[in-house]
Amino acid sequence: MKVELLSPVGNKESLYQAIHNGADAVYLGGKSFGARKYADNFTNEELIEVINYAHIYGVKVYITANTIIYNDEVEEFVNYLTFLHKNNVDAVIMQDIGMISLIRKVLPNLEIHASTQCHNHNIYGIKCLKDLGITRVVLDREMSLSEINNLDIDIEKEIFIHGALCVSYSGCCLFSSLNGGRSGNRGECVGSCRLPYKLIENDKVIDTKGEYLLSTKELNTLDNLKEILDSNINSLKIEGRMKSPEYVGFITKLYRILIDKYYNNEEMKLTKEDIDSLKVLFNRKFTKGFLFNDNIINIESPNHQGINLGRVVQINKNRIYIKLDKVLNQEDGIRFKESNTGMIVNMLYDKNNKLISKGLSGDIISIPNKVNLKTNDIVLKTIDKELLERLKHYEKKKIKVSYKVIAKLNQKLFISLNDGENNVEVTGNVIESSINNPITKEEIVEKLSKLGNTPFVLNNIDINMDDNIFISLKELNELRRNLVDKLISNRTKNKKEIIINNIPKINETINNGKVNINVLVRNEEQLLTCLNKVENIYTDDYKLYLKYKSNNVYYRTNRVMSSFKDFKNENILASELGSIYKYSKDNKVISDYFLNVVNDYSIKFLQEINVDKIVISPECNYDKIKLLHNRKNIEVIIYGKMELMIMKYCPLKELLNNCSVCKTNKNKYYLQDRLGYKYKIIHNNCLTHIMHYRNIDYINNVKNYIDIGIKNYRIELLDETQIEIQKLLEKIPKYY
Repeated sequence: MKVELLSPVGNKESLYQAIHNGADAVYLGGKSFGARKYADNFTNEELIEVINYAHIYGVKVYITANTIIYNDEVEEFVNYLTFLHKNNVDAVIMQDIGMISLIRKVLPNLEIHASTQCHNHNIYGIKCLKDLGITRVVLDREMSLSEINNLDIDIEKEIFIHGALCVSYSGCCLFSSLNGGRSGNRGECVGSCRLPYKLIENDKVIDTKGEYLLSTKELNTLDNLKEILDSNINSLKIEGRMKSPEYVGFITKLYRILIDKYYNNEEMKLTKEDIDSLKVLFNRKFTKGFLFNDNIINIESPNHQGINLGRVVQINKNRIYIKLDKVLNQEDGIRFKESNTGMIVNMLYDKNNKLISKGLSGDIISIPNKVNLKTNDIVLKTIDKELLERLKHYEKKKIKVSYKVIAKLNQKLFISLNDGENNVEVTGNVIESSINNPITKEEIVEKLSKLGNTPFVLNNIDINMDDNIFISLKELNELRRNLVDKLISNRTKNKKEIIINNIPKINETINNGKVNINVLVRNEEQLLTCLNKVENIYTDDYKLYLKYKSNNVYYRTNRVMSSFKDFKNENILASELGSIYKYSKDNKVISDYFLNVVNDYSIKFLQEINVDKIVISPECNYDKIKLLHNRKNIEVIIYGKMELMIMKYCPLKELLNNCSVCKTNKNKYYLQDRLGYKYKIIHNNCLTHIMHYRNIDYINNVKNYIDIGIKNYRIELLDETQIEIQKLLEKIPKYY
């Protein structure tokens, strides 16, 4: 089966560009519950129109519903997905594990794809999703192609092949949420990774030759597409719901060209003009990504780089003189690389100071110095007006159809129309003999071929007719229109049985037992300070766990798991879905806050698969926790520096050019933002963890939580000393 090319759609024009440039499927969002809240997105009425339009052209539609859902949104969420299901959506893309579990019960025939926000990266997590009824997983962008090929499980696999990258594992980033109150898990990410940072070693600033230490390049796998197509991947996804329609259409077209060449056994090459156009449309420099173990970071700039246009050769207060290496048109956009400033070229002059509309390669031209440029900078072209105008125009996709006509004397005229999958039929009037003007085959062909304003184009027409018969040309036109309408209706009608069950009720449940204080420790000194003073202790140091496990100590598994120990009868704090699926049957398992649990149905699902206790996401505040009906076995974090990101990218390795720096010295490393706040960098198993600069502290609110039935509380330690820990424990009210 051929691979699917999946294109992004942020508005109607992007939809048309994607479909008519060769997308097999498109993904897009409504006005709610999608992880690109700031794209244009679509109203419910527009979604119906979009789904029908795409289905006319044989293109599938996947709707993003991939945010975490709070309890007071569940009914609205279910109603929204019911609406989508009734209107023939091909699949919804989801993140929230509780909502996935719920929708499988309420709408059992609605196909669900597991968003990359689900952190799909290992076989056990994917098996868990498959058991839930998921038909496709969107794999983490951190997976290599060889890792993907080794996933031995019968489920559709989708990967990103082009566009923007997240530096953090998707669904594992709290940076935007805890810093600015806009959650990436709610589609509101502010792009904290695109901001400047300094690398700090102890108290010293390290020179990094650039300040955008978390800003990723753009993924581009065009040169490696054959290897991807040779793999076991089912769908190739382009990122870009917030990019321009022209971008969507052009990127779709490039991949369509190469995919078709692959299946036709042709050489998979693009023209230099195509590559240059690609760079001008959008690039932050390109990377092959973790798919091919390429460097993903551009520390120099988070901006669109465009393509080299030339260099400033002279400058004064009023004019900038540029020697061009490529064509520059009036109304093009340019950026001065080192000065990091740009402009639209509204006025363009030749060497004689005459206004011109175009400068050619080799020319020296001048433009007004509107940006107060002071240095002879490199010039980049970032907007190509002629290219954009050209890309606005595309050839509309047409569906080949065939007619069958039976025209026999004294019988009703019969015509069918077939698109290869659907067959529709009409009958006309009883055919009479012609007195003066018998109809010809050529006239029938001419009338039935008039499909210009429809999505169809004539492929073949089979006519079986008697001689000397009369058929009204007006009747042929009416029957043709009727057939077209019927065929469109067939192509857009719902092909799934719609089953809608009631939302299962969650009963009110609270814990009437004692209050438990649990602590995550980072070293043995912290562990010993807490021992016998708290209910449970969590550690990610396996040796420490083995040494103290008889004292209510839990081992916290890694957030990224590629191999699994065979645990049995152990205490596990599981940090991702695969570990829960693997260990919950034979061990005492607690699910950590990285599972993004914020609603009753996530709690219920985890309890159903034998999770003993569920840690609520720090994004779920007191007011949202109050809405939970099932509060019996949940744990709330009341103190600590939260982990903001986990990255496969290592800034110390890349910026200090030393892979062993985290193992060979005991220096402390931080990222420092523009306001001077320092985010500690922690390394574990070649993964980078970025910690918040400040502690959350809800210790004084414990009484309020106890009043609503919460009995389990977490303290997260980082580098607190013995004395600081003792003071922390003393602050907690004693409600035992």
